[in-house]
Amino acid sequence: MSVLDIDRIGQVAIWRITRPQALNALNADVLDALHAAVDAASRDHELRAVVLTGEGKAFVAGADIAAMKDMTPAQAEAFAAKGQDLGARFEKLGVPIIAAVNGFALGGGCELAMSCDIVLAGPKAKFGQPEVNLGVIPGFGGTQRLVRRVGLTRAMDLCMSGRFVNADEAVTMGLAARKVEGDVVEEALALARTIAEKGPVAVRYVKRAIHENADADLDTGLAAERSLFALCFATADQKEGMGAFLDKRAAAFTGN
Repeated sequence: MSVLDIDRIGQVAIWRITRPQALNALNADVLDALHAAVDAASRDHELRAVVLTGEGKAFVAGADIAAMKDMTPAQAEAFAAKGQDLGARFEKLGVPIIAAVNGFALGGGCELAMSCDIVLAGPKAKFGQPEVNLGVIPGFGGTQRLVRRVGLTRAMDLCMSGRFVNADEAVTMGLAARKVEGDVVEEALALARTIAEKGPVAVRYVKRAIHENADADLDTGLAAERSLFALCFATADQKEGMGAFLDKRAAAFTGN
């Protein structure tokens, strides 16, 4: 039985984790399926954006505790490495990934959402890093990405207390971009379609400039931005985009 359904709507892909009986908990099969999805997406030159969500009432309620309970330290490190590598690959993928958080995004689920480029929170979304309740710490990047998103003190609060935050608090602290009152997947799809209409090379360079320089000093970040800005002027998309603006018509970007 598949643990990940992949649908394609035009230039947008929907990746839906399908283990609702386990609240879409992350096990080796789910991680492998997501790695394979990244592999396919990296070869898909027509793809412009991805929406990631979960089936049922959870986005991802965490890593699979039953699968982890009897791991040795070496096995735990390998499991964490696989999860961390997935997050890094999400960030390096040349198209944006939008997390449509429809319910619980806890532990590994919160970490998976933070690996996405944009996080939209549905009305029932719950975020948290409750690993301390199990006698462990986040292993898929939670202690690192959370502090980069919400700051040190809030990251300490969430990771040490294990408490959950709702959509409103997640937006306030910067964990999510915005709260969606209706269908969060439909809202994510609408956003993905909007992004798909933009210059693909420019979108890719925006993602690269931000992810690769988020922790750099300002001068380093500005130098990287300047270089990528200049590279845009070697593309057909730049010629098309600026020509279309001056001609007062819709641009027909090709991603070249």
